[in-house]
Amino acid sequence: MKLSYFAWVRERIGKPEEEIELPAHISTIADLVAWLKGRGEEYAHAFEHAEVVRAAIDRRHVRPDASIAGAREIAFFPPMTGG
Repeated sequence: MKLSYFAWVRERIGKPEEEIELPAHISTIADLVAWLKGRGEEYAHAFEHAEVVRAAIDRRHVRPDASIAGAREIAFFPPMTGG
């Protein structure tokens, strides 16, 4: 699965994207975030306030309880502001 990171999430993790194989028990965005936080200090820092990080599955905004089954790409980004 492809994970993409934007803005300060990308800066804290240190890469714009990566291809990963998820463990079978990961079924929602919230599960994925919890798993990523355990992958290292940079991920823990990026998701330390996970409640403000937004997610999109295949370019559609989703909530933390959204299923990731069948997803090709999951993107993480901070809240956006308009202007």
